[in-house]
Amino acid sequence: MNDSKPEIIEYLTAMLGDNGVLDEPVDCARYRRDWAGHELGAPLAVVRPKNTEEVAWVVGFCHEHRIRMVSQGGHTGLVKGALPDSRYPEVVISLERMTHIRHIDPLNFSMAVDSGCILEEVKRVAKEYDCFFPLSLGAQGSCQIGGNIATNAGGVNVLRYGMMRELVLGMEVVLPNGDIWDSMRSLHKDNRGYNLRQLFLGSEGTLGIVTGAVLKLSPLPQQSQTALLAVPSVEAAVQLYAQARRACSDLLSAFELIPRQCLELAFEAAPQLSDPLDTAYPYYVLMELGASGPVDLPGMLERLLEAGMEDERVLDGVLASSVAQADQLWLIRESMVEGQLLRGEHLRTDVAVPISAIAACVEQASAAVTTHSPESLVIAYGHIGDGNLHINVLPPTQTPAEALPALFEQLESAIFSVVDGFDGSISAEHGIGRSKQAAYLDRLSATERRLLAGIKAVFDPDELMGAGRILPLPERSSSS
Repeated sequence: MNDSKPEIIEYLTAMLGDNGVLDEPVDCARYRRDWAGHELGAPLAVVRPKNTEEVAWVVGFCHEHRIRMVSQGGHTGLVKGALPDSRYPEVVISLERMTHIRHIDPLNFSMAVDSGCILEEVKRVAKEYDCFFPLSLGAQGSCQIGGNIATNAGGVNVLRYGMMRELVLGMEVVLPNGDIWDSMRSLHKDNRGYNLRQLFLGSEGTLGIVTGAVLKLSPLPQQSQTALLAVPSVEAAVQLYAQARRACSDLLSAFELIPRQCLELAFEAAPQLSDPLDTAYPYYVLMELGASGPVDLPGMLERLLEAGMEDERVLDGVLASSVAQADQLWLIRESMVEGQLLRGEHLRTDVAVPISAIAACVEQASAAVTTHSPESLVIAYGHIGDGNLHINVLPPTQTPAEALPALFEQLESAIFSVVDGFDGSISAEHGIGRSKQAAYLDRLSATERRLLAGIKAVFDPDELMGAGRILPLPERSSSS
């Protein structure tokens, strides 16, 4: 075998079958593009293994022949990490055919799944067993568990249940040389030595390909209360959050900050939505309480709102009286993201600051953007309970397309500088990938960079898996 493309395709097809390998441009097109519309290089081939053994065989083959590879989930990433590179040929390893629910244990509150399982399907199956998998994302109808693990996904329920890092008990990973690391244990406590599992959570496919996971479940909430509350300012929303944490007995599962502009964007994307309140307000909070026992959630929420109105932290509000009404309120939160996409190319950020610094961060970041681009629209929203803000910028409509990259780079740098002032993070839940690599590296100390490069070298010394994501390629392999 001389490692030419036709021979590589022929060999892969012989092992995986015709449905397991794609190489025609029309068939590979969707594997070059993510949800946000980013598109990079054409893959050498797209392979679609059905199980862990086939993944291990493909990875072993690529390792033997020094072929670079990148794993892909549901194409919902936002930092260009799973897209094939345009500088050198890569095999895309798609997990989309690995969708088996391996086992569910409702007594242990655990569930073993293939990494290609769609998040929404995992949640549905858990519910059949009176259990709840709490990860909740706008893309849950298409994102995959493996991608959720690789990016350490967050979402709206983090403040009560934690990020993906807290929701994985066990894992199965194909390492860059094709070996399988099997740690599919369903133990809730295991304190033996170094925790290798945590290295793969958030590693964005650069240390190995997750092929299976044991997920931590929770009791299915038997009742919930959802409310959309109008508040006068971001500061009032933060103060109301602190009040809610103390008054709601740790039953608060979501607390989202939504500016008025986001409601307008949601209405553009989903015309069937109507304004929940008669009057427009500058900011809103979308909050949810949930319980699986005999708790007086309505009374708890009513007392919180009464106190909030007395303190003038709450100006108005609507309480969902049914599941359908609650779904409509959450549809606003989901549709406002689609509304931004409909406005065209825009700057997305995903930052984190201490909860107490949220209001100041929004104010300073908005001012920084306005200074550089007065006609841009700043929309700052996010998960107040974990300090995660999405400070996004819609550029002026007349901005030429060729001018957008430089403008976004300038505005992102200004926002990140503000975040630095609060000792924050430039990536709260989306990851680093390629898009944030330069900013990430600028903020690493020499010690951090040495340790991170050392970890990568232990797992993937040949730089074949997810090469150039998170960390840059070493000079010795940049032209190989």
